[in-house]
Amino acid sequence: MTTTLYLNGRVFQGTASADPMDDVDASAFVVRDGAFAFVGGEADARAFAAEPDVTVDLGGQLVLPGITDAHTHLVMMGEALGQVGLTDARDLAEVQRLLAEARAADPDARVLRGRGWLFDSIPGGAPTAAMIDEVVADVPVYLDANDYHSCWVNSAALRELGITRETPDPSGGRIERDADGEPNGMLYETAAVEYAWVQRDLAMTDTDRDAAVERVLAAYSQAGVTGVVDMALNEVALDALQRAADRRDGQLPLRVAAHWLVSNADDDAANLEQVERARGLATKYASPWLRVVGIKLILDGTIDACTAAMSQPYSDGSNADAIWPAERLLPVVAAADAAGLQIAMHAIGDAASTMALDALEAAFEANGDIVRRHRIEHLEYAAPGTAERMAALGITASMQPVHADPAILGNWIAQLDDDRVERGFAWHEYEDAETTLAFSTDAPTAPYGPLANLYVAATRESALDPSFPAAQVLGRTVPIERAIVHATRDAAASVGDASWRGKIREGFAADFFVVDTDVLSEPAASLLTARTVLTVVGGRVTFEA
Repeated sequence: MTTTLYLNGRVFQGTASADPMDDVDASAFVVRDGAFAFVGGEADARAFAAEPDVTVDLGGQLVLPGITDAHTHLVMMGEALGQVGLTDARDLAEVQRLLAEARAADPDARVLRGRGWLFDSIPGGAPTAAMIDEVVADVPVYLDANDYHSCWVNSAALRELGITRETPDPSGGRIERDADGEPNGMLYETAAVEYAWVQRDLAMTDTDRDAAVERVLAAYSQAGVTGVVDMALNEVALDALQRAADRRDGQLPLRVAAHWLVSNADDDAANLEQVERARGLATKYASPWLRVVGIKLILDGTIDACTAAMSQPYSDGSNADAIWPAERLLPVVAAADAAGLQIAMHAIGDAASTMALDALEAAFEANGDIVRRHRIEHLEYAAPGTAERMAALGITASMQPVHADPAILGNWIAQLDDDRVERGFAWHEYEDAETTLAFSTDAPTAPYGPLANLYVAATRESALDPSFPAAQVLGRTVPIERAIVHATRDAAASVGDASWRGKIREGFAADFFVVDTDVLSEPAASLLTARTVLTVVGGRVTFEA
């Protein structure tokens, strides 16, 4: 039994008292057998651990509970770290320059993959294969949009995918076509998933995926992240994570709770088979390091691409249907609820989040009074009263402040262009309603760094470009102390872990990180420059600067 005594720190315990600053009342703690054995003052800590195995002087630095990124995509994020980043490209010429440079830098590559481009960086918000062909035509090019709900490809990729004018649109998706009916290079929603993503998974080797997993595990550890909730897990990603655990004698440098992706097969029996597969995986994968906790359902798309299901049309008069019709959704939600699986539903538009709550209410009535903990993801625009309705049902609001970064919000605002904008990303409504609110990044649709995410929550200003004007949405900010609690205690609670991790508290898992700047006392901009100097998970050091 190893005992480590930590001294001379400023410890934010994250218990969310009436005055969150009361949480900064400890300067020392003791870690024993992977848990906090004592938290308090220095003299008492020394008395508690009179002969520690290790003593660590924290140098007066701030100690925070470990971040849980409550909605991310681990393997996809690891892949993205090795792709061409396009988020900073503000026009087509810049996108083309970056692609040409990437192709020239690796002339032997058989494919070029990029990610993060913005619709408002492309003329008319309408990318075409010809735009990519101008600079890279000799190999397939696949470019995931910043929201990862659309994929922009070149002509070589269309040929590789076998997409022609005769190819039908898949259920819940669209292959964009020119005036003559020819595919023009844009794949929306399930068209991106069923064509571009399936091709990617087939093309990648286990070695490729293992490298991606190692990249993302290292990146998250360096950022102070001690746990994640992986959304939309599939077979190849689960296998890659299990191999990573096997390389470490069953442990990982962060705690992974995963949701199995259930896609609408337009057949109730096939859909329920997927739920049963998730139930079996939840029984098999149940360690503190890698576990399957539930299912993920993608009910709609995104506001940027006008594919989120809204109760009122977009500014151009269009609207989008939900990806899951209610008659297909209800049996899946009822079955997963009865099986004890946590249900996470992607719902960005207000019609989608209303549908999600209707389905949950129906399942609750059908299945009776059982222990359950479900979630709705994103909630970028929800109907008034949604927060109160979720609070009454005990549904967690899983939201991503970094998606409201003003530097990427222009097209989002333009697609609504009415009073709905003022209620966008209204996380304060969920606070006011006392709904459990878990903050996350949804990486790689946004940067994975947790402190930048908290900066957007606390300021409504841009972490990507601090000189960018503040957001035009009028939602309130969240004090940094509460934002931290939403990303630590509440994020851990979002997967049922409230009783054993997410706080610096005696008896809780020793998951914490240390930053070189006191972001609780310094101006909010310090969140953009603060750096993690130490990350500890279950008492083990996973990163040290």
